[in-house]
Amino acid sequence: MFDKAKMIWKAKQIQNELKKMEFEGVELGGKVKVVVNGEQKVQSVKIADELMNLDEKESLQRFLKQATTAAIAKSQQAAASKMKSVAGDLGITGL
Repeated sequence: MFDKAKMIWKAKQIQNELKKMEFEGVELGGKVKVVVNGEQKVQSVKIADELMNLDEKESLQRFLKQATTAAIAKSQQAAASKMKSVAGDLGITGL
């Protein structure tokens, strides 16, 4: 029972840590940037001025999607790493 309470406390602690973290996805050499937080909510989108003249709307949409996907993947990796660390501390394997 104590281990379960400890695990819940640790999970909440990790959640709070992740909320404060930011992860950046970058495309086109930094011309398209998307930042998400540890809750995987988009915090900002930046597009270089030179791309605002881009004739192909679909290309810009694709780059935004790729940058967002990259940022979310970084967030997920950080969350998984933190949870794996906590599980190891509690003697839980296989995560």
